Amino acid sequence: MGSSLPLVAGRAYCEPAAVSVNTLMKIRAYNENDKNEVISLWGDCGLTVAQNDAAKDIERKLKVDPDLFLVGVSESEIVASVMGGYEGHRGWINYLAVKPSEQRKGYGQAIMQAVEILLKGKGCPKINLQVRSANESVIAFYSAMGYENDNVVGLGKRLEYDS
Repeated sequence: MGSSLPLVAGRAYCEPAAVSVNTLMKIRAYNENDKNEVISLWGDCGLTVAQNDAAKDIERKLKVDPDLFLVGVSESEIVASVMGGYEGHRGWINYLAVKPSEQRKGYGQAIMQAVEILLKGKGCPKINLQVRSANESVIAFYSAMGYENDNVVGLGKRLEYDS
């Protein structure tokens, strides 16, 4: 199944009109020139942690479903990002970030809707994501977008250490 977003140079591309949130942000697939700006955005949003090397996370993502790694651009600046993933059973969301000074403008909703469209186009029946239980504002954001607490415990096992 293909993506419902138009393709530009073979990559998914979404104009603001393609999602229901009206923003001045253009959404497009990540490209290598975005790396430093995206890593800086993640740092500004508190998404980088010592045990994860952001550059390695990007390298890994580009090997699997790179079309699900989106950035939002406003006035030539990356103001949002999201990494989607799909392993044939469930979709996953990682690294949703909106520049702090640009939050509450609909950018988070717009880029989430864009990645949801792409995941649905791949046949994804359900999207999962993880949020720290103390992060009430982010939980409220996702709840407003229709995400619900599945009452599951997230477990993890590190197979490779970045640092």
